[in-house]
Amino acid sequence: MNKLTFTLLALLMVSACSDKTIKIEKQGHFSVGGTTVQREGAYDNSQFIGWAEQNETGQSYRGDHAFVEYQIPVGAHPYPLVFVHGYGGSGVCWQMTPDNRDGFATLMLRKGYSTYVMDLPGRGRAGRTTAEKQIKPVADEMFWFDIWRIGVWPTYNKGVQFSQDPVYLSQFFREMTPDLSDHTLDVGAIDALVNKIGNSVLVTHSAGGFPGWLVAMQNDRVKGVAAFEPGGYVFPEGEVPKPMPSLTGSLEGVPVPLESFLKLTKMPIVLYFGDYIPEESSSRLGDENWRVRLQMGRKFVETVNKHGGQATLVELPKIGIYGNTHFLMQDLNNDVIADLFNKWLTESNLK
Repeated sequence: MNKLTFTLLALLMVSACSDKTIKIEKQGHFSVGGTTVQREGAYDNSQFIGWAEQNETGQSYRGDHAFVEYQIPVGAHPYPLVFVHGYGGSGVCWQMTPDNRDGFATLMLRKGYSTYVMDLPGRGRAGRTTAEKQIKPVADEMFWFDIWRIGVWPTYNKGVQFSQDPVYLSQFFREMTPDLSDHTLDVGAIDALVNKIGNSVLVTHSAGGFPGWLVAMQNDRVKGVAAFEPGGYVFPEGEVPKPMPSLTGSLEGVPVPLESFLKLTKMPIVLYFGDYIPEESSSRLGDENWRVRLQMGRKFVETVNKHGGQATLVELPKIGIYGNTHFLMQDLNNDVIADLFNKWLTESNLK
């Protein structure tokens, strides 16, 4: 064996053993859920009106589905992770970071979990819907800068795990996508995915948290829920906390039958909240929005456990992890968050 061949072989062996190597058994994408509209009459293929305008007689239209991209590693753990995004975005928030570090789904793939990343109906690659909406370009990025606790424009929060490079900020906001949904289809789409892939763990973010609770209550194949800063909560009828007013509106728990709520006590649940969330009222919109959602989250966890459940609330600053925004799974320390999540999965027998 000559020196060049030996060197190349050594490099290949190092690469094969590197943490950067992922062996994928299968990957792809598909749609779940959805509806089909069928117009009456017989289709006439002799007519041409235009590419955008059509004589719809006898024609069909498929929409209202979710788009799912999946990757299954060699020797995958038994429970796949189903990633559900929040308002204003798509599954991209789980797949990438603004500076091209490993996205959260990739970090978990490296730890041996199959990953199923959803674009919910009407968002991202699932934009073909039956809802009729007018899309208006609204200049709102400074508002979301505040709401998502990056800072108060143009000042970044001290010690924030969010790069202050303007290119990073630009890439972050370019992840946002128009919302063409009427928001009534999310539960059905998530439920359809769980039915398709079987026993799995829901990993939700923000506005995706609420439909996550509903699916977990109705589908026995959901074996655990990890909610990253969920935006809403369910409570048993007669046990709903008082509304919590804030500058961004009053947050109210949603009552559900006790029999349904008890389904949440049969699985491990964890909630993660980041930094810059005050205990007292504030004049800052982002502080206020998440102050009440964290406080309601505490009551949710307390109620689940009161009924015999196994719910945990992780407030990152309280365990020495600082600077996280609302998008903690994309923040500069998302690898630390992934390690923390993996530890919970392991301790919850979901690995």
